[in-house]
Amino acid sequence: MMKCFKILLFIVVLFSGTAYAAKVDTLQIASTAMTKTYKAAIVLPDSYSKTKMTFPVLYLLHGAYGHFDDWLKKTPDSELVKKLADQYNLIIVMPEGETFSFYLDSPVNTGSQFETFITKEVIQKVDKTYRTIVNKSGRVITGLSMGGHGALYLSAKHPDLFCAAGSMSGAVDMSVMLNRDSSAQVLKLIEPVFGDKSNDIKMYEQHAVLNMIDKIKANKLPLIIDCGIDDFLIEPNKELHRRLVYNKVDHDYTERPGAHTWEYWENALPYHVLFFSKILLKNQVVTKK
Repeated sequence: MMKCFKILLFIVVLFSGTAYAAKVDTLQIASTAMTKTYKAAIVLPDSYSKTKMTFPVLYLLHGAYGHFDDWLKKTPDSELVKKLADQYNLIIVMPEGETFSFYLDSPVNTGSQFETFITKEVIQKVDKTYRTIVNKSGRVITGLSMGGHGALYLSAKHPDLFCAAGSMSGAVDMSVMLNRDSSAQVLKLIEPVFGDKSNDIKMYEQHAVLNMIDKIKANKLPLIIDCGIDDFLIEPNKELHRRLVYNKVDHDYTERPGAHTWEYWENALPYHVLFFSKILLKNQVVTKK
């Protein structure tokens, strides 16, 4: 009896380890805007190789101090993104955003033009390389921290590119970063974006998602926003929620236990993908297995 149990247990472990067969590509993307080449991680669902159909795409942005492969290396479950790609039959693209770009086009540095990079270079390269749905009905975006800001910022400014957007622990008011113990380090890191005005609160206000409510309202994109109650960014996220409610902007907002950690983001991401999957299904762009 014990021998049979061990054999059964081995089979369960074997199949649980091979249940998700998503493929990970590393795509080189040349940026004309910045005269550089950056990498992006592309997760293709297992079904991609078994059909000739086109697939919806989730753009998943990393946070400050990070790089394009963070979501593949830093979640406690290193298979998370691959599992979600397989489960929902979508391509997941994780582009480079550098350590402190905030996915903006710097007004002072031509070498930091990440709004242009994502919206005019990454998306086009991905659409040319893979079988994607090449219009907004099959394209969504979210991210963590700096990437949460980036996802809301880019979707607000480019509603023609995305049908929904999200933010996990988003830095929706970047000036909060200046109030941390490491403010001197923050200023040094953000100088390539704002130059000698990196300590100017007004410069942050001009690019803060908190001050883009009018654009967000006009675009009417479905939004999912969440933040951990112990996160140092919880108050700006609460304020964003309040402003959206006051302006009668529909959105999904959640506060749950957690801090600014990978454990929190690992828990949050599946909620975002579920939210997006319903929209993609409504748009009739979800690929059947």
